[in-house]
Amino acid sequence: MNRRSFLKGGAALGGLALFPQNIFAQNLTPATSADGLAHLFPGFEETWFDVGPNRLFARVGGPKKAPAVLMLHGLPQSHLCWHTVAPELAKNNRVVCLDLKGYGLSSAPPGDAQHEAYSKRTWANEAFTVMDKLGIERFAVAGHDRGAQVAYRMAIDNPKRIERLAVLDNLPIYVVWDLINATPGFLPWWTLMARPAPEPENIMTASYIEELVRRASGPQSVSIFDPGVLAFYRKNWSDPARVHAYCEDYRAAAGVDLTADKADVAAGKKIMCPTLILWGSKIFGGFPETPLATWRRTFAPEANGMGFDCGHFLNEEKPAQVTKALAALLRQ
Repeated sequence: MNRRSFLKGGAALGGLALFPQNIFAQNLTPATSADGLAHLFPGFEETWFDVGPNRLFARVGGPKKAPAVLMLHGLPQSHLCWHTVAPELAKNNRVVCLDLKGYGLSSAPPGDAQHEAYSKRTWANEAFTVMDKLGIERFAVAGHDRGAQVAYRMAIDNPKRIERLAVLDNLPIYVVWDLINATPGFLPWWTLMARPAPEPENIMTASYIEELVRRASGPQSVSIFDPGVLAFYRKNWSDPARVHAYCEDYRAAAGVDLTADKADVAAGKKIMCPTLILWGSKIFGGFPETPLATWRRTFAPEANGMGFDCGHFLNEEKPAQVTKALAALLRQ
C-alpha cells in the first residue's frame, strides 16, 4: 500500500465513532519474568525503578562499563519493540530498554488538566532519572515514534548528557502538526486522540488500535510482530488506563509539547551531537522533503540518515538494517 492509500484508510478510521544501581531496583530472574518474554532479551535484567509516585520498567543488558544507549519505544508498543535490535547492540554497549510511563509494564497514572504528566519533557526527565539510578551520566538515546520525540527533547534540554541521538520514523512535533494541517487525512489519530477525554478513550478500542497498527505496517499485517509480543500488546490495548495514557500523550503533543518546540525554534536551539535519522517510505517518507532534510532544516543541521522501503515499524520490518545503522552510530 502506498502513502496515498494509507492516508485514505487512515481518514476513514478517523471518522469512526481513532543513586547507586540496585538500591532503587528490583531485578527479576527469568523464572519470575514480568511478561514471560525474557527469552527475547538474552542476558538482560528486568528492573523496576521508583520515579516519583510511579514505577517504571526496563530491561538492561550489556557490559556494565561499556558506552550506554537508552532505547525508547513508541505508540502503541513498549520496550519489547527493541527485541530485534537490543541483543546485538548489547554485545558492545550497555543497553537500557525502557517502558515509558503509561506504556508496557510501567505505571499508567491518570493525566492532569494541563497534560504535563505525559509531556515529552516530563517523560525525558523521568528517563534521565532512570539513567541516574543506573549511575550513567552520559549516553546515547534512540527512539522510535513517540520515543523519538522524547529522545530529541532530551537532546535539546540537556545536551551535555546526550552523546548521540537516533530518531526512527518521526519528525519534530511542530512539523508533524504543520503536515497534518496542510494534508487532509494525514495521521487522523493525532487529532482524534488529542480531543478531550473521554471521547477518544471510548473510540480507541483494542480492535481499533490493532487496525491502526495493521495499516501502518508495510505488509498490512500484524504478523510482523513476534506472537508473544503481539499478545502482550493486545493486553495493553485492552487496558483503559493505558489507552487513557496514550490519549494524554497526544493531548500533550497538541499543547505543551507543541509550545516547547515553538519556543526552541524561536530560541534557535539545535542538536549538535551525532544524529541518525531513519525512516520508512510509507508515512513520513512519502513527502517531497525527506525526513533527513526536515531534521537538517529544523533541529539537527548535522544529521545523517537513510530511508527504507517499509512501513512504520522499522525494528520489526528492517531489523538487520536498523541494527547495522545504530551500531555504526554508537561506534562514532
